[in-house]
Amino acid sequence: MNPVRSIKGLLLASGAFFAIAIFAATIFVVSRIYDRSVRDDAASDAIAFAELTFNSMFELMSTGWSRQQLEGFLRAIQKSVDSTQRQIDIYRGPKVNALFGEIAQKAPDAAIQRAFREGGQQHLEDGDLIRVVYPLRAQEVCLQCHVNATPGDVLGVIDVQQNVSLAVESHKMRFTYAFAPIIPVVLVVTFLMVLYIRRRLEGPIDTLARDIRAVNRISDLRRLETRQADLGFSEFNSVANEIRQLTERIRTIAVDKDMLEFEIRLLEKFVLTTEVIKDWREYVSRLIIDIDSVVPAYLMFSLFKISDEAYDLEVFWRGRPSEGTRAVFEKSLQQILQREEHFETGLAIRVRHNVADPATPTPELSAPDIDVQIKSLLVNVPKIGGIVGIGMQPQYEIDPMRLLVVQSILATLLNVVGSVKAIDKYTKELEYYATRDPLTNLYNQRVFWELIENEAARSSRHGQKFTLLVIDADNFKSINDSYGHGVGDTLLQLLVGGIKGAIRDDDLLSRYGGDEFVAILPETGMDAAVAVARRIVDSVSAVTMTAPDGAVVSGSVSIGMATYPDHAVAIKDLFLFADTMMYRAKTEGKNRVAVPDDQDVIDVFRTLGEKSMMILNAVEKRSVVPFFQPIINVATGQVEAIEVLSRIRMDDGTYIIADEYVAIAEKMGVMHKLDFIQLEMTLEAVEQNDYKGFLFINMSPRALVLNDFVQETRRIASRFKIDPTRLVFEITERETIKNMALLERFIGTLHGEGFKLAIDDFGSGFSSFHYVKRFPIDFLKIEGEFILGMKHSEKDRALVRSIVTLSRDLGIRTVAEYVEDRAVLDQVVAQGIDLAQGFHIHRPNISMAEAMKGYKG
Repeated sequence: MNPVRSIKGLLLASGAFFAIAIFAATIFVVSRIYDRSVRDDAASDAIAFAELTFNSMFELMSTGWSRQQLEGFLRAIQKSVDSTQRQIDIYRGPKVNALFGEIAQKAPDAAIQRAFREGGQQHLEDGDLIRVVYPLRAQEVCLQCHVNATPGDVLGVIDVQQNVSLAVESHKMRFTYAFAPIIPVVLVVTFLMVLYIRRRLEGPIDTLARDIRAVNRISDLRRLETRQADLGFSEFNSVANEIRQLTERIRTIAVDKDMLEFEIRLLEKFVLTTEVIKDWREYVSRLIIDIDSVVPAYLMFSLFKISDEAYDLEVFWRGRPSEGTRAVFEKSLQQILQREEHFETGLAIRVRHNVADPATPTPELSAPDIDVQIKSLLVNVPKIGGIVGIGMQPQYEIDPMRLLVVQSILATLLNVVGSVKAIDKYTKELEYYATRDPLTNLYNQRVFWELIENEAARSSRHGQKFTLLVIDADNFKSINDSYGHGVGDTLLQLLVGGIKGAIRDDDLLSRYGGDEFVAILPETGMDAAVAVARRIVDSVSAVTMTAPDGAVVSGSVSIGMATYPDHAVAIKDLFLFADTMMYRAKTEGKNRVAVPDDQDVIDVFRTLGEKSMMILNAVEKRSVVPFFQPIINVATGQVEAIEVLSRIRMDDGTYIIADEYVAIAEKMGVMHKLDFIQLEMTLEAVEQNDYKGFLFINMSPRALVLNDFVQETRRIASRFKIDPTRLVFEITERETIKNMALLERFIGTLHGEGFKLAIDDFGSGFSSFHYVKRFPIDFLKIEGEFILGMKHSEKDRALVRSIVTLSRDLGIRTVAEYVEDRAVLDQVVAQGIDLAQGFHIHRPNISMAEAMKGYKG
C-alpha cells in the first residue's frame, strides 16, 4: 500500500515536506535579506569613499598643491585598495585637460561618459560587482584655478567599484552550518505531532467505519441514522451528520431485495382477468393478507361513486373487527375524505364490510389510531370517481421505502378496482341501452319481440289471455317538421308519461320505432284492454306543451289492439292484426281506439292470405328485384360497397319492400328461394356494370341454416365468376333461431369458403354481442337509432364510441346506417366509423350504375 494514501503516511510526509520547505524558505529569505544588506552597505561605503576622496582632493587643491603632488596622492589612494575587493579610478574632464593637459587614464566607458554628460551620480550593480559613479562638480572656489569652468560643470568623475561575492558566499556557508542541526529536531517534532493527530483521528474514523460496516440491509440504515455520538471533531461531526442525511435520502429511494421481490410477486397478481372482474372482493381480501405480511395493516378500502346519489364503500379487514371498531373507522374515514378533492359531500355512502381472516380478531381502534394512506382517481368516461386506501397498524413506524411500496400498491390497486368498476359500469350501460330506447328509456323493438314471445309462452302454459296494444302518435310528423326534432323528442317524452300514467306497473311498454309504441297487457282480455286503451287516449289528450312560436301542442294517439289467442296464435300475426287495427283508427279520425270485431278478423287474415299469394307468385315469376344503396368509405368518400335490398315488383309496376313480406315468407318456408333469386339478379347487375367492390346481401338466419345453402351460394358465385370474399352476408337477430351451436358451425363453414359476414343493427340486442364473440365477423353495422341519436344524445355517442373501440380492437370494420343528413355524417366522421350509408349519401336505386356514383349529399 502506498504510505501516502494513508492518513498516517500523508501526515508524516506532509509534516516532513513542510518542515524542510519552511527551513529552506527561511534560509533563502534570510540569505536574500543579508545579500541585499551587504550590497546596500557596499554601495554606501563606495559613496562615502568617493566623497572622502573628493573632499581630500579638494582640501589638497585648496592648499595649492602642485600637479605632481596631486598625482602622487591619487596613486596613493589607488594603491591603498589593492589588497581589498574595492577599486577606485579618477577621470579628468575635458575642461581640466584643456588647462592642465592630459594625463594617462582609463578610457571612459558609457557610465563615465554619461556622468560627464549629465552630471548625475550613478549606483550600478553587475552581479556581485557594486559600482558608484561620482561626478566632481565645480564650485565657486574651484573657479580660481579652473577659469574655463562655471559652477556645476563636471570637472572629473570618481569611479568606485567593490566586489561583494566573497562576503556573500561566506555568509551563506555560516548560515547553513548554523541551521543544519535544526532539521532533525523539526522532523522529530513533526513525527510526534503526526502520531498524536493520528491517534486522535483513529477513534472517530473507527467509529464511523464500524457503523457503516454494520449496514447490511435497508432497515439497518435507521440505526445508523439515529446515532448522535460526539466524534471529538467538528469536522467529523459534520461528516457524520452528512452521512445521516445521506442514509435518510437512501432510505427514501432504496428498495430492499425482500421488499422488491414482494412487490414483484404482488404486482403479478394485479392482472385484470375474468376471475378478478367477477370476484374482485375475494381478490382484494387475499391481497390484504399478503400486504400485512410485509407492512402491518389492518384494512384496505375502496370508495367509488356508482351513481349521482351514492358512493359504494367496500372495507376489507385483515381480521375480524368489533362493531365499535367498524363504527370508529367509518366516522374517522368520513372526516379524512372531507379533505379529498374528488370526494363529494352530501351523498349517501353504502358500506359493505369484508373480513379476510375471520379467525383473527382486529385490535380495538380509537379515532387517534386511524392512520390511512389513500389514492384517488377520477375517470371522465364513464364518470367514475374512486378512492382506495390502506390502514396502517397503530403505533408502527413505517420507513419511507415500505411506505413507497404501499403507495405503489395503492396506485395499482386503484387502477385495477377502477377498471373493474368502469368495465362493470360500461357493461351495465351497454346492457341497458342495448335493450332500451335512449330517448324514452322504454324497451326497444328487439326486446319487445322477446317479451311478447315470452308472454305468449307463459299465457299458453297457464291458459290465459293477454292483449297487445299498438299505439301511434297522431300528426307527429307535422309537429316534427314544423318545430324540429327537439320539440318532437320532448313531445314524445310527454306522451310516454301520459301512457305510463294510464297502464299498470305490470304492463310492458316498448317503443317500437319513431312515433309508434306497443304495450303488452298480461292476463287481460278484450273488455279490460278496451278500458285501458281508452284511459291512454284520455291521458295523452291531456298532455300539452308550448311550441317555440307560442302555439299550444296537444297530445293525441290512435290505438289498435289484438288479444291472444282470440285474434291470432302466432306472434307475428297478432302484431299484424293489432297494427292493422291501429291504421283503421287513424282512418276513422285519429285520437281513438279501434276495437276489432269478427269481421275485422276475417278482413285482416284475408290480407295476410293475399300477401302469401303475392310471395308465391314472386317465386314463380322471379319478380324479386334488387335495389342498390352505396356504402362509402368515410375517409375517402369513395364507394367501397353496395347493399342489396330486396323488393317484389307488383303487376301494376309498384314495389313492395322486404319488411312487408319477409315474416310471412319465412313462415311459408320460401324465404331462401327469394334470397337465391335476388342473389342471381344482383350478380347479373355486377357483371353488366363491371362492379369491383363488396356486396352486402341481407339473409335471414333461417335461410342460412339450410343444408344446401353453402353449395347453392357457391354455385351461383362460380357461375358469375365472383370472388366469394366480395360477398358479405348480413345476419340479423331473429327470435326464430334457437340452435346457436348449429348456426355457429354453419357460419364457420361459410367463412371458410371465403364469404364475409356482417352483423346488422348491431347494439340493439344481447344476441348481437353473442354473435361477435362466437362468429368470425368482418363488419358491424351499427344500429341506426344510435347513429341518428348521436346528434342530440351524449349517451348514444358514448355507446357508438364503445362499439367502434371494440370493433377496432377485434379487427372488425364498422358501418353507420341511417345517415340521414349532414349533421349525422359529421358525427360518424367524429366517432371514427369506417363506412357509412343512408339517404343523405344515396337513396336505394334500382340501377347499380347509379348507386356506383356514390355520395349525393
